[in-house]
Amino acid sequence: MLRSVFTVGGWTMASRILGFARDMLIASRLGAGPVADAFFIALKLPNLFRRLFGEGAFNSAFVPAFAGSFALDGPAKARALANSLAGLMSLWLSGLVILGIVFMPQVLFVLAPGFVGEAERFPLAVELTRITFPYLLFICLAALVSGVLNGMDRFAAAAATPVLFNLVMMAALLGLTPYVATPGHALAWGVAASGVVQLALLLVAVRMAGMAINPLTRPRLTPDVRLVLKRMLPGLLGAGVTQLNLAIDIILASLLPAGAVSYLYYADRVAQLPLGVIGAAVGTALLPLLSRQLRTGRALAAHRSQNRAIELSLAFALPSALAMIVTAGAIVTTLFERGQFSAAASSATAAALMAGALGLPAFVLVKALTPGFFARGDTATPVKIGIFVVALNLALNLVLMPLLAHVGVALATSIAAWVNVGILAVLLVRRRQLVLDRRLRQRVPRLLLAAVAMGAVLWGLEAALFPVVGSLARFAALALLVGCGMVTYFGMAQLLGGLDLRDALRMLKRRSG
Repeated sequence: MLRSVFTVGGWTMASRILGFARDMLIASRLGAGPVADAFFIALKLPNLFRRLFGEGAFNSAFVPAFAGSFALDGPAKARALANSLAGLMSLWLSGLVILGIVFMPQVLFVLAPGFVGEAERFPLAVELTRITFPYLLFICLAALVSGVLNGMDRFAAAAATPVLFNLVMMAALLGLTPYVATPGHALAWGVAASGVVQLALLLVAVRMAGMAINPLTRPRLTPDVRLVLKRMLPGLLGAGVTQLNLAIDIILASLLPAGAVSYLYYADRVAQLPLGVIGAAVGTALLPLLSRQLRTGRALAAHRSQNRAIELSLAFALPSALAMIVTAGAIVTTLFERGQFSAAASSATAAALMAGALGLPAFVLVKALTPGFFARGDTATPVKIGIFVVALNLALNLVLMPLLAHVGVALATSIAAWVNVGILAVLLVRRRQLVLDRRLRQRVPRLLLAAVAMGAVLWGLEAALFPVVGSLARFAALALLVGCGMVTYFGMAQLLGGLDLRDALRMLKRRSG
């Protein structure tokens, strides 16, 4: 599993670095004003549906079914299952896209009520979202093909496609802006084009893997297809609870003054680096692995895999969260404060980042815990938890927003995420489907101590460096912070026994060999 996590995490790291370059470019051209707010709504809506219908509910039901069929029944039956679902997905998502484009004003009336009545933001958001919405069709099909590759233990191509998303977006912003009404229009067309490019790459990759997928296949409702659909329906909430919470955040943030949507977007982009690199990598690698282990009767191996996934998640999420809390101002100022992005916008975004970072370990742990349900075919239990967590997030938003504005939105999401983790863990433990082994119980407190030591070093360095460096030297100062933080954390973790870096080095040597 560690090799698969490194493969997914390495490509995701490359994507996140390019994503920072993309967001720095967006911040300098759009800032945090009305056009930026409208574009971020246009980007959030298809991504919300993608994570619910593509990466969330669908993959939680499809990947275990495909991996099990591939292992026990052979490639032919697994291919037939994937092709039938690809044809079915193409059919109903095409209808959804058409309906969305036609009724986009009504959709945004619900999802961005604060924009309604504004002469600039609402019509612009409608126009941009109509351009980006077809992305939903292409990227959900891409998620299906990624699930096929992951079920065959081929992770590289699926993990590499977000790199294309960032490259196409930057090319569109730089190349199309002179020819369209606003930079937001250029970015919207870039989003739509990137979906086509990503799907094309994955279709080539899966064909080269010997499992050609045809999205235009006439769907057949076989028993296996019906089982995936049956498990998918409750998974819409179970796997997508985080996305539903984010949708609530969008709705409520639109009610705040102009700029709030942008502040939350930029803060979320920073937080997505560790969440995407380790959280998505662990969840992507763990689900097919657990599915195969449980399907073939290796319960002890599944138990060990889940413990190592939790350990790996915390090993990276704890220092990442603490580093963002301590150095939020330095991170946001260095990455975004230039051009149309002011010092006031930096301060507001840094506050949102600190609140969001509090929930980062919880977001990552959800990725490590939910496969314990999905691999056993249980998509109903996460639904019940998801409904409660969504309601809790809404209640917390209503309490915290009047006090903390957009920061209250981020803080409410973090608190709800920790509640989600607590309930998932308690249920798995009660069912004896999760038993925390001795290694995990010993290492987590030591990892926390190492993270605290790193936080103290970062706090001192930031206080010494950033008040005196100029704008051009900020990148060097931030790189120094990152380097010193990593050396401190991994050194202390090794010294305290929280990590054994020699294991990772041996694994990398075996992989390169």
